Amino acid sequence: MKIRSKILVALSGGVDSAVAASILKKQGHEVVGAFFHFFGPSKMGKTDQNRNSAMLIAKKLGIPLKIVDARKEFKKKVINYFVDEYKNGRTPNPCVVCNKEMKFRLLFDLMKKEKADAVATGHYARLRREILNPKYEILNKFKIQNSKFKIVYHLQQASDKTKDQSYFLYRLTQKDLAKIIFPLGNHKKSEVKKLAGKMKLPTLEEESQDICFLLGQDISSYLGKCIKTRKGNIIDSAGKVLGKHKGLPFYTLGQRKGIKIGPPSPRLWRARGTGPYFVVGKNLRRNELVVTNDPEKLLTRKFFVSGVNWVSVRPKFPLRARVQTRYRAGKFSAIIREVRSGKLEVRSEKYLRAVTAGQSAVFYKNGEVLGGGIINHAN
Repeated sequence: MKIRSKILVALSGGVDSAVAASILKKQGHEVVGAFFHFFGPSKMGKTDQNRNSAMLIAKKLGIPLKIVDARKEFKKKVINYFVDEYKNGRTPNPCVVCNKEMKFRLLFDLMKKEKADAVATGHYARLRREILNPKYEILNKFKIQNSKFKIVYHLQQASDKTKDQSYFLYRLTQKDLAKIIFPLGNHKKSEVKKLAGKMKLPTLEEESQDICFLLGQDISSYLGKCIKTRKGNIIDSAGKVLGKHKGLPFYTLGQRKGIKIGPPSPRLWRARGTGPYFVVGKNLRRNELVVTNDPEKLLTRKFFVSGVNWVSVRPKFPLRARVQTRYRAGKFSAIIREVRSGKLEVRSEKYLRAVTAGQSAVFYKNGEVLGGGIINHAN
């Protein structure tokens, strides 16, 4: 990136994006802030607090702020997707969809309008640029196109592994990464907070939620306002009716609490010697929630993934990699094979608990994001 670049920075009102913008400004770049209004019509709502904070941050840094009302598109692409996935018996990760389909797409659109050189966010992730031929930059400067001379961008985990957000970014492409900067990739969260305090940045103190548009509600409460559900039978794997569920979208694989069958306390379960029940499946056609009191029925070593995106290069199969199936979950070693174009089989070296359809499986090697896709089902 040239010394005096014009960079569009997504400002959420929080500490991470504020420090990202301040770092770029200190480096001598021309910085323009962007706040995307995704949800919340209320004047006293969380979105307005974030927007007001973003405005104060931009004023403190002495940078312009562009405010974009994207509520209709956010509802269509993120909230509707979230609700529809639960309707169809899956457990989605809306942050993955939001990053690719909303945040970065809107940033790139605004980047063109503002004639900026790049975009930046407060994500904790890193990029490594591999120049396959040193002549490429000279050729590119003079707009001489030659596929033999190119740069490959590698998406990598952040230095602060406890805050790493690379899991959410596996859908980004080479074209995307060529125009993205992650200023916080080499910083610890504690360092970022110190920098914000030192610069007296007027940021919101609270940490962002994993699912921002819930606004503090639990998922069941939110879905209850969006989905018309039907009560149905709770059955065991043998088909015996054990009770009634309040609606299939309110349950997820591996869930124990909230099923409301059997004794009210673990002590009474132990006294009966049967153990608590866990959600092991859903029969959408018959509107039945399937449970088990055998935790081993939640274990699997194989599952399938579709809708795959490879960040840098398409690997050769079979591929040995580390796999992550939920944000903040640990990674495990697995062998990945291609079943057919766009569909993969992931076979773990150890048993996994409650691998859930709708979540993302992201593949890593030596700290680099190779790619990922959506989990279909486990075997």
